[in-house]
Amino acid sequence: MEKITAVDAHHHLWDLEENSYPWLVSNPETDPFENFSDLCRSYRVGDFLADTARQQIVKSVHVQAEYDEADPIAETAWLQRVADAPESGGFPHAIVAWGDLSQPDVEAILEGHREYANLRGLRQMLNHTPPGTEDAVDVEGANVLDKQGNLLENEVFLRNFSLLRKYDLSFDLQIFPWQTEAGASLVAAHPDISFILNHTLMPFDRSEQGLGIWRRALETYAGLPNVVIKVSGLGMAPGGWDEAMNRRLVGETIEVFGPGRCLFASNFPVDRLMSDYDTVWDMFRAVITEFSADEQAAMLRTNAERSYRI
Repeated sequence: MEKITAVDAHHHLWDLEENSYPWLVSNPETDPFENFSDLCRSYRVGDFLADTARQQIVKSVHVQAEYDEADPIAETAWLQRVADAPESGGFPHAIVAWGDLSQPDVEAILEGHREYANLRGLRQMLNHTPPGTEDAVDVEGANVLDKQGNLLENEVFLRNFSLLRKYDLSFDLQIFPWQTEAGASLVAAHPDISFILNHTLMPFDRSEQGLGIWRRALETYAGLPNVVIKVSGLGMAPGGWDEAMNRRLVGETIEVFGPGRCLFASNFPVDRLMSDYDTVWDMFRAVITEFSADEQAAMLRTNAERSYRI
């Protein structure tokens, strides 16, 4: 039986020879993953297409890859050139860019991004672990963003957030389950902005207590009509890829959000450190076999097409 066509709603590309990604430099003392050095090499559109070859991936969404923050528009410009090149087949079809909404002059950055046809949204990661709680949260890389503090309490960030509506941009919301009160308040304050929850709402604490917090957070966000969720990033938790646990997480996410509000994504090449592309997508496809053909197509393709307007 031929596979249903799909959209990969979250992946990255990088060319270390052409562009600057300050974080993609391996240091054994600070690397967030044991095999992080394997990530510190170029991953171009040809590499992505080779990984996707057996999964009927017909479109994709590129999410900002922590390009040099001094010139975030350059990443969007490069990605548009990639998408426009004949050999890319149009990939990536949507671009989610980066801009620092906590900076007073961020509107100029948004205007610059908006010059490119495939731009659809913005991601500024909000996952934040309060100082003093690091030892209680066994999450690799949990404090990577503490240099900027809690943006959900930043007045400039909150004031600038409405600019996304002005520039017709969605927001990829990457946040931990224990930040849900503040995160849900942000979503509720902007009912005219589309929010896409990243990485299955980051269920990195997989104790039953941690999963309970995650489940309640899912239910809170599912109660907000302008939110959909990207089922992705399941290999990033401590312990790596756990097939049985990941099937449970996918199933529970669909149960809470419903098949009309779930998107699937690979998070490659990051999750390539934990699994191969076919394992990730075969698991997604296996979990949803009980759903109708239309519901499967929605989760695999049409929800992403609608959310990212591709």
